[in-house]
Amino acid sequence: MKRPKLKKASKRMTCHKRYKIQKKVREHHRKLRKEAKKRGHKKPRKDPGVPNSAPFKEALLREAELRKQRLEELKQQQKLDRQKEQEKKRKLETNSGIEPSSVEPVKEEFGQCKAKTKAKLGKPNPKKLYCQELKKVIEASDVVLEVLDARDPLGCRCPQVEEVIVRGGQKRLVLVLNKADLVPKENLENWLNYLKKELPTVVFRASTYLKDKRKIIKVRRKAPFKSEVCIGKDGLWKLLGGFQETYGKAIQVGVIGFPNVGKSSIINSLKQERICNVGVSMGLTRNIQVVPLDKKITIIDSPSVIVSPLNSPTALALRTPASIEVLKPVEAASAILSQADTRQVILKFTVPNFENSLEFFTSLAQRRGMHQKGGSPNVEGAAKLLWSEWTGGSLGYYCHPPTSWTLSAHFNENTVTDMKQGFNLEELEKNNAHSIKAIRGPCLASSILFQSSVLTNGIIEEKDIPEELLKQKEEEEDYEDIDNDQESFDKEADEKNSDVSPAQEAWEALPEESQADEQSAQSYTLERMTEEEDDTYDFSTDYV
Repeated sequence: MKRPKLKKASKRMTCHKRYKIQKKVREHHRKLRKEAKKRGHKKPRKDPGVPNSAPFKEALLREAELRKQRLEELKQQQKLDRQKEQEKKRKLETNSGIEPSSVEPVKEEFGQCKAKTKAKLGKPNPKKLYCQELKKVIEASDVVLEVLDARDPLGCRCPQVEEVIVRGGQKRLVLVLNKADLVPKENLENWLNYLKKELPTVVFRASTYLKDKRKIIKVRRKAPFKSEVCIGKDGLWKLLGGFQETYGKAIQVGVIGFPNVGKSSIINSLKQERICNVGVSMGLTRNIQVVPLDKKITIIDSPSVIVSPLNSPTALALRTPASIEVLKPVEAASAILSQADTRQVILKFTVPNFENSLEFFTSLAQRRGMHQKGGSPNVEGAAKLLWSEWTGGSLGYYCHPPTSWTLSAHFNENTVTDMKQGFNLEELEKNNAHSIKAIRGPCLASSILFQSSVLTNGIIEEKDIPEELLKQKEEEEDYEDIDNDQESFDKEADEKNSDVSPAQEAWEALPEESQADEQSAQSYTLERMTEEEDDTYDFSTDYV
């Protein structure tokens, strides 16, 4: 008779083998404990809980319990939602025989319901809000600072805003030439001489690295970096202080201008703290922000001036925050490139000679290693790169002022004299001369010549906003969400920078006397640098 086959093999083994295995396991565990001891790995400590001596212990425990309950409820809700979604998917799979045409009306009804809910919410258009906020700032201000980009000062002036300020009566308008370190000195002096004939003009260079008021200062005696030096702050302080003394009471100073000219950076530089949000992306300031500089001077930050769609394509590409998203990137960048000097663009971006903008973007993409799938150059990416560099605060380019000076259409001789009343113009000229001497700008050969456009038209009244801009509301809201993400990323980066650079903290922690000594030494080094700059050989002249 055949013996039946056993289902499973027996696990019985000799005692010698079993003891040997146990010994090996013990040795292995001992080895792991030794390694953990060397690494310094410790077991996580148990939460001791709230001690009995702590005040409001019962309230804290109650809050913790409520929080725990909320989390559990949220998890349960998410679980139910997932189950419902899975049931819907199963139903769709089972009813796969239904034609897709029957599904389309359901989607349309859902879209209509969504649109109705949006209409019920009644969210106002952001462009209308910007107009309202801008008018509030102009009405509340005694002095209005119009911030201009020194690379294109005429293109940053808005005749509609200046006309509203002139009609306001006793208000004063001051021009601030920001980003003065990105243009050659000769060009900066020419623009200053041209603009000061009409309005008081201040040369300024905002500080880029500022302390966060929430950070703890660590004392380390080191001099600040060159990029942290703010130039023109003393001149602007003295100008506003002198006007306040003649005015006889506390004044409010409004800061206005087109996107990305550096309005918030100027306020941060005057306050020496990062109070207003700043970043590379355009249009970060969306609401009024009141910042007291001292007991008698209060400064008001405002949203950007809205650019009229009737302007030239170049002005729209440079001054509109969402231009790169609403317009096609290649068109926006081509409009900028058409106004720049071709030879200097070739030298700056180190690309071969090109006949049109598409050829330039192709060679720039190849130069920077920007490729799409299959190895073809990313033309749109190169166009976005040019646009971001041109509107950012790193690329040096300049415009020539008009050959003959003519008074603006919205000004007359009486308004020009009224605007200059109450300001010490002689002291302002001295401060501007000192600022120009301290700035180490690029030479003419290394910066790009750009054809200056006329004054850029803006929109002040809500009724003047065209329907096209109102239709672009959803697109701009998406762009704002991207800006918020960028803003949060910039904040994180600034926090890291504040941790890395102890020199800034040291400079703030030093007493006033030592700061004054270091500032005088710093001004001396800047003067030495400017004197030696003329003697240095410019290597880029070989290519001219």
